[in-house]
Amino acid sequence: MKKEVGLWIDHRKAVIVTIIDEVEAMREIKSNVDKHVRFSSGTHSKTSDNPMSSTAEDVRDRQFANQLGGYYEGIISLIHDADSIWIFGPGESKGELENQLKHHGFGDRIVGVETVDKMTDHQIAAKVRDRYLR
Repeated sequence: MKKEVGLWIDHRKAVIVTIIDEVEAMREIKSNVDKHVRFSSGTHSKTSDNPMSSTAEDVRDRQFANQLGGYYEGIISLIHDADSIWIFGPGESKGELENQLKHHGFGDRIVGVETVDKMTDHQIAAKVRDRYLR
């Protein structure tokens, strides 16, 4: 039984399309990650009058990274047994997930990483079907 996975991902959600013996299933995973706020370098820096501002920014950065790590771990737990994994999406998440998969020893199962814009669930499913079933 061959399990093929295609997934669209960004920092807010992942849409996982799984095909096993030509039977398709779709699942959406919400990240529940807080929005990552970035400050300009001139506003909050270690040389500013308020040394606590960079510490607060560092804490927010660590929280964001930890939340993303949990999000990616959850996705990996759902796709770890796939024979092939195709990752696509608009931003940095696809590369971050790719790195996590490689870190866990699943890099050889990645068949592609592609930059695409926002897509509906229907478009995502059609794209995965086109890749694996045609």
